[in-house]
Amino acid sequence: MDEDILPEEELSDDLVHPHCSCSKCPRGKMHSYNWLDDIPGGFADSEMVEVTFKNTRKGFYRNTTHLKLQIGDMVAVEASPGHDIGTVTLIGALVERQIKKANLKPNTEFKRVFRKAKPADLEKYEEACAKETDTMIRARKIAASLDLNMKIGDVEYQGDGNKAIFYYIADERVDFRQLIKVLAETFKVRIEMKQIGARQEAGRIGGIGPCGRPLCCSSWMTNFVTVATSAARHQDISLNPQKLAGQCAKLKCCLNFEVDTYVESMKKMPPKDVTLETLDNTYYHFKTDIFKREITYSTDKSVAANLVTIDANRAFEVIALNKEGIKPESLSASPEQKETRGSHDILGGDEDISRFDKKKKKKKKKAQQGQGGGQQPQQKQPQDQQKQSQQKQPNQPQQKQGQPNQQPKAQKPKGPKPPKNQKPSDGQKPNEAPNATEAPKAPEAPANN
Repeated sequence: MDEDILPEEELSDDLVHPHCSCSKCPRGKMHSYNWLDDIPGGFADSEMVEVTFKNTRKGFYRNTTHLKLQIGDMVAVEASPGHDIGTVTLIGALVERQIKKANLKPNTEFKRVFRKAKPADLEKYEEACAKETDTMIRARKIAASLDLNMKIGDVEYQGDGNKAIFYYIADERVDFRQLIKVLAETFKVRIEMKQIGARQEAGRIGGIGPCGRPLCCSSWMTNFVTVATSAARHQDISLNPQKLAGQCAKLKCCLNFEVDTYVESMKKMPPKDVTLETLDNTYYHFKTDIFKREITYSTDKSVAANLVTIDANRAFEVIALNKEGIKPESLSASPEQKETRGSHDILGGDEDISRFDKKKKKKKKKAQQGQGGGQQPQQKQPQDQQKQSQQKQPNQPQQKQGQPNQQPKAQKPKGPKPPKNQKPSDGQKPNEAPNATEAPKAPEAPANN
């Protein structure tokens, strides 16, 4: 068995790093596990290949030359103009499923995979990547000199260095025709402008959220939905901009995760605009606790005054009574209608941990009584009478030593001590005073039948 286990150095990267986030594996949402890879019979074979580039940009290409590609290989693919360098992230029949997920039409023309990247291709690619930071800083200065209300967030060079993609953020529509001319004259490359949102920029940069986990936009989210402040209102979250805004300065995407559940739960609660009338006051809605299904009412619309918290079922009862023209004495339920709340065991009402042990002990006691028959109750009666007689003895006169039912702490009768060498007389017990008066005898215990 030990011979079949290979050391980690001899294992392939797919076996050593199947689902990790190291440098050899694609990051979070860009990674798709190929669960069709090990199916025999050529079912999982396909000429389509998924290639990923910088940031979140990826494309689908045809392997027309039938190269033996593996996940993680650097390849040169067709571009306009020239070629681009990317990393293979998925191969086989699963790529066709990803194409359907991307809503691409079946008659779409896909570009080709030229070859595996050669050392010369990788050198050009590294030189182009080294110029990206300097190009971004200079492009920001040019945009500021043209008074354009935009922010250039990142620059991506093509693998052969003939084209550069500028990612920018702008709240309004920007006329950057003059900017493209200046950038083309400055960097001597073909310019392409791509607008991204604030959430996409945060996903590109990455970070840690207030929950302590990586940002959702950088780990698994692929599409962004509009987030409104109504999502916070439905969940009774304080409308504090500092807490509701994420690192992108927009409302957090996680506000939409549970809002549907809250909306469904609110449909089972009394309406907020309904007032409850009693004999003493009129109550207005103050707040709702969806988890406990409790509503707090106040006697004032704007100020918390005389707050009363009731169950949702009680609120529906009062609303039904008010519709019939009946006003209850108080908003809270009567003591007879109140139900005790608490944590109950799903298996039964008994919450004692040792309830099963007690049952076993009772069975043992019953078994012992069955073996003893009817003799044990008769033997216990004289023992009880003896205990009662011993408790009554302190009120009786003191007894001599050697007599029955004698207590160990009884005082000895006073009198002259006999000499050491003197022998006790006939009829006299040893260690007994000669002139000691005899104490009355204690009642004898009844004999056992």
